[in-house]
Amino acid sequence: MDKLFALFMTAFLINNIILTKFLGMCPFLGVSRQRSSAIGMGLAVIFVILGASIFTYVLYYSVLVPLELEYMDLITFILVIAAFVQFVELVLKKYSPALYKALGIYLPLITTNCVVLYVTLENITNKFDFLEMIVYSIAVPAGFALMLFIFSTIRERLDIATTPKPFRGNALALVLAAIMALAFSGLAGLV
Repeated sequence: MDKLFALFMTAFLINNIILTKFLGMCPFLGVSRQRSSAIGMGLAVIFVILGASIFTYVLYYSVLVPLELEYMDLITFILVIAAFVQFVELVLKKYSPALYKALGIYLPLITTNCVVLYVTLENITNKFDFLEMIVYSIAVPAGFALMLFIFSTIRERLDIATTPKPFRGNALALVLAAIMALAFSGLAGLV
């Protein structure tokens, strides 16, 4: 149990995917202007990563390994991720049109979000058992969602603040992301 908790906390906070690997920066910068869209994107990414991880894990160990087709993992994983994103997009379009509109182009971009593919490949590379894979596949996107939410709350406050012209928009957002990375790097060594 301690091992799973350490795995969760490491992936969630200490080695946060955005702040340490700088993966997923496109939705991080693009959807972080409002809390509501940040929460929606965070939940969509959690669902897609968890679902894609389960399917790719089972597919890898029950089909690719027995048939000695491990080299097909990248293409197979991309297809599974694309199918999941299409499913999420259809569900959001039908049941939450406001969120679907707020996420805009960033929703289909989950397909190309490197975080999703990174997690599915890391599950195989690290030779996680099924429970470790589930914990890791929840922790990484939950950390992504947390950073997206924190970033969106700060950006909402910055939008009403007077900011020098050269720092408006993504320039200040990237400076803020760097400060967040420094702040969270202080957690290294806790687990």
